[in-house]
Amino acid sequence: MRSNPLTVVPFGFFLAGKIRICIFEKVSDMTVPGRSPSSLLPVPAKAVSVLIASLEKYHPLTPAVKDFIKTHLHMRKLPRKTFILKSGQACKELCFIYKGIVRGYMLEEEREITTWINTEGELVSSIAALAAQSPSPENIETLSYAEILVLDLEKLNQAYEVFPETNILARKLLQQYYADAENRAFIARLTKAEIKYRYFLNRHPSLSHRVPLKYVASFLGMTLETLSRTRKKKSNTGKFS
Repeated sequence: MRSNPLTVVPFGFFLAGKIRICIFEKVSDMTVPGRSPSSLLPVPAKAVSVLIASLEKYHPLTPAVKDFIKTHLHMRKLPRKTFILKSGQACKELCFIYKGIVRGYMLEEEREITTWINTEGELVSSIAALAAQSPSPENIETLSYAEILVLDLEKLNQAYEVFPETNILARKLLQQYYADAENRAFIARLTKAEIKYRYFLNRHPSLSHRVPLKYVASFLGMTLETLSRTRKKKSNTGKFS
């Protein structure tokens, strides 16, 4: 094994907003009660290519890294409303959304607060759980049928040790993550529903047609009734005001 001349980036920092990484717990915890766990499946070549292309938008990968990914990657096929991670669990696998929609949410008493919504070409994470390997404060679930690519924690750490470019990639993904986190904080601080929804449509044009409105409303920090009125106003007039 060759040494890594670069400082190894902690696995919890292999994150991004458009490409979010999560290390999930064991397979048996990735399902809702009453459903059998989804087994690890071989990964189609097309899915591997999509993942590599997504990563290379941030930093080029050597053939050795690509081969490493191909060798150790697996797939899980998950039904709609399947928990990928539950509040209180640790994270043990890195996952990429090949197909489907996934959201993160927290509970305030009985109320669900959606913190983010991701789709194909993105990865998912409970940041606090990753950075400190502490229990996750949020839940992560599929909002549709999903095909998830999986790399376990041991292999991820091995990649950091063996391949210097993965540390550069992690740094660039972290920068992107914080940029996206700023955007989410910006939405949260807006006070007018029309401006919030316009900002959301500009940044996530496809989500309004693919995600139940109650989750969009929760993400934007407004009631479903307020979002419905805002959408109706835009539909009737072509604009918000």
